[in-house]
Formats: sequence, C-alpha cells, structure tokens
Amino acid sequence: MTQTTTIPTRPIEGQKPGTSGLRKKTRVFMQPHYLENFVQSVFDAIGGVAGKTLVLGGDGRFWNDRAAQVILRMAAANGAARVIVGQGGILSTPAASHLIRLRGADGGIILSASHNPGGLDEDFGCKFNGPNGGPAPEAVTDAIFARSMAIDSYRIAEAQDADLSAPGETALAGMAVEVVDPVADYAALMERLFDFDAIRALFAGGFTMRFDAMHAVTGPYATDILERRLGAAPGTVVNATPLPDFGGGHPDPNPVWAADLVALMMGPDAPDFAAASDGDGDRNMVLGRGVYVTPSDSLAVLAANATLAPAYAGGLRGVARSMPTSRAADRVAAALGIACHETPTGWKFFGNLLDAGRVTICGEESAGTGSDHVREKDGLWAVLLWLNILAARRQPVAAIMAEHWARFGRDYYSRHDYESVPAEGANALMDRLRAMLAGLPGQSFAGLTVAAADDFTYHDPVDGSVSARQGIRVMFADDSRVVFRLSGTGTEGATLRVYLERHAAPGQPHDLDPASALAPVIAAAEALARIAEHTGRDAPDVTT
Repeated sequence: MTQTTTIPTRPIEGQKPGTSGLRKKTRVFMQPHYLENFVQSVFDAIGGVAGKTLVLGGDGRFWNDRAAQVILRMAAANGAARVIVGQGGILSTPAASHLIRLRGADGGIILSASHNPGGLDEDFGCKFNGPNGGPAPEAVTDAIFARSMAIDSYRIAEAQDADLSAPGETALAGMAVEVVDPVADYAALMERLFDFDAIRALFAGGFTMRFDAMHAVTGPYATDILERRLGAAPGTVVNATPLPDFGGGHPDPNPVWAADLVALMMGPDAPDFAAASDGDGDRNMVLGRGVYVTPSDSLAVLAANATLAPAYAGGLRGVARSMPTSRAADRVAAALGIACHETPTGWKFFGNLLDAGRVTICGEESAGTGSDHVREKDGLWAVLLWLNILAARRQPVAAIMAEHWARFGRDYYSRHDYESVPAEGANALMDRLRAMLAGLPGQSFAGLTVAAADDFTYHDPVDGSVSARQGIRVMFADDSRVVFRLSGTGTEGATLRVYLERHAAPGQPHDLDPASALAPVIAAAEALARIAEHTGRDAPDVTT
C-alpha cells in the first residue's frame, strides 16, 4: 500500500515567482526540499488540489524527468484526482496551455526556464498556469510567495516512478496518471486555425523553408506539422531532437544565438523562409531571404494580415503589446480602427484582455506572439500564421515588409541587454532615473529633447488591478523612444534591458541599418542613464 508522508520543512529564501514562474540554477532546484517547498506552496496558494485535475509537462531540459516524478507524488499525496502528463514528461508551453483549456483542467505545472540554457550548471524553472491556461496572475504568484515564506511541511507519496514512456492511464496512490501524446491535440488545433490546404500547395509549388528547433521542445511539433502534415521537404526541421542541454546551445531564437540560421538566410543559398523557436516553444524568430523580421515588426505584420487565415477572417477585436515592444502594432491597430493595449512585460497581463474578448492577437518584443487560441505566447503558431500569409499573398518576406513600411512607416528598433550586472549598480541606475523623471521634459541629451517621461504604471481595464514601476519610458520630441527595465527572467545578478526605438514615417528611408538609424537614440540613452558608469560595461552583452 502506498504511504503518504508529511515532511517537516522550513521556508527557503528567494522563492518569489517572476514574470513566468520561478527560475533558478538547476543545482538550486536540486537542493533538498527546494522543489517540494515551492510545489506545496503552489498547491496551498490555489486552495489545495484535492479532487482536481492538473496538467504537467516541460521542455525536456536536464532534471525535468526527476522533477516531474516528484510533482506527481506530491499531487497524489495532496489528493489530486488526475494529472494529465505529456509522454516522456514533454509538453511545449503553448501545448500545455491548450491542454488545460481543452480538458477543463484546474491548472497545470510547466517545467521550463524558457529560452535559458539547460544542464546541471545551467537553468531550471517551474511555473503554475491557471484554469484559463495562462500564467498565474500576480495575485496568485504573490500568494505562492507568501505561502513559501510560511511553509512548515509538505506532503508526498512514497511510490515507484510513474511510467511516462507511452500513452495510457495508470494509478499512483489513488490518483489517475494519464499520459498523452504531447503533439496530437496541439496539431489538431493548428489545423483548425490555418488553411493547411493553401500551405500544402505552397510547399508543393517548390517553396523552401528551414526551421531550427534548437534541440528544444518544438522539434517533435514542427516535424509533425511542417513535414508530415504540410508536406515540407524532409530535413526542413533541423536540430529536431529535444536534448537535456539543448545540444550545448542557448535555446533563444534571436540573431545572436541562432547565428547560423541568420547566416544561411543572408547568403546565396537561402531558402524562401526560415524560423526558429526556443526551449519551451513559446518564442519565435522569423526570417525571409535576405531579411530578418524583428519581433515587433512581426507582431505588426501578423496583425495587419491576420484575416488571411480562417481563424481570424472575421477581423480582430483588438491588439495588445508589452510596453517595451515597438509601437508598430499601434499604427496597424489605428488603421484598422481597433484598440491597442499597452501592458507590462509578462504574458499573464494579456490573459485578462484575452479572456474578456478585448483582444485577439498579442505580442512582446522578446520574440513572443500569440492569439486567443491559447493563453500563452506560441512560437509555432506565429510561424504557421506567417506561412498562411505567404501562401495567400505569394510574395517574398522582403516584399511584404517593404509594403508594410511604405504604408505604416518603419519603427527602427533594438534591445541592448546588460546581463548579470551587479544588482546594486543596476538598481542605482534605475533609482537615479526615477528621481530625475519630473524634470526631464525639455532637457536635451546627445541632441534629442525629452518630450515626456514616466515610470510605467498599468491599470488593468478588466479587473482594475494596478501594476506600478514596470519600466522607465523616455519619449523624445522626434517620436523616438528609449525604455529602461530590469528583467525578471535571469537567474543571477540583474539584467538591464534598454529598448531603443525611432519611427521613420511613410516616405522616409526604410532601408537603413538599424544600428545607424538608432545611433542618436543610443547616444541619448547613454548620456541620460550613464549606463557604462553603473554597469561597468562599455557595450551590451547581447544586442537584438
């Protein structure tokens, strides 16, 4: 007979979930009681899991398999009725969101540190998604953290590992463990959203593509959908096998970490289209022959062309973007006569808007885009919408971008990341800027005059909640902008993100090198914030 044990414990510092759950170094999660404390705090904060159904899965990174077994035994000991698990413990983040919604589950636990590297000496993560399939809102993450600071015990069943190797149902301490194909339900959803016949015809006509799964979770999804269902040539999906350390790479789809893909697309043998996704499948990078599409531009183009896909043929109810994301989507929304909402960083802020039917498509500059089909950003969804648009318009990506900029103007955009900066220096930079805000309008920095400045506060139009201190915005008189924000996705030190934007209206040059176009804004940001002085860095660690 399986025994349920109550294990005494004590609070562990630092278990405050960030924008997408709790992320720490893998070795931190592997410490005695660390994962157990956090999971019990989640269960307690949501009112317990007795009689409830949960979804469980992750991106396959190192230690996912062991953590999944711990969570299953804890769910059983806490009285859960059923846990639906992806085969092998695998579920992409958007697939997990869909499964929660499809099965009417009471929530789910996703094991991932998203785009962060994996391995014994790298990163691990654990987050709770609510019944709507989206990341836990701040009220819930605050409750989880409060519980983690008061916890004195956790419950776990003493049992053999559940067999997650094949679909089927078994019992664990009286709880049903249902193992499902991680791809099937998600792929079926994509077939309902997009015109697969048109995309098949595109590939049948000789259209070529490269999809880099970065040895992360989307490999099985992309292979099944692109190669098997849509007829893309075998080998279209590369690095398709998920590996615990992502093949030693950094599973972040941007020009720095997917440099080989960028080089291919800028070279003489480029296919027509290319894309990549990240560790847990919620981010994307899109390229055409000779052109890299920034995430901000991708969001705007998808919004402008969404009605070409069956799911969005009736039009969009609205668009939402995170505050640091460029204002390119705002210009599309204005032309379409629909609302554009500006939210803090973190997909959970889109959840209320989506649930209330106020928006259809959302996006973040950090390579996340999605729609109301799930409550997470969805990398493969974005790639399929691009393919649907390409199949309908029969134009190369470069031509689509040129026409878009000719109509709406181009928002030259870049993000400078200063990673693992000593926290005191990063905080001093932000504190100094906050103290300067009231007096900034009218001042000039490196030739740019400040028109307005604030510390962004979000007032949720659905539930009335207020989220303050979400990033410092400085708007210049020439319609350029710089945003300063400390990120919540790192695992050590502080990451300072500096977002730089300059609008070139219709009729102005749209083919400049972004670094050149943004040079005045970059100089103004340094003169304003004294970045080098506070970070000790002469240049950003990553520029995207």
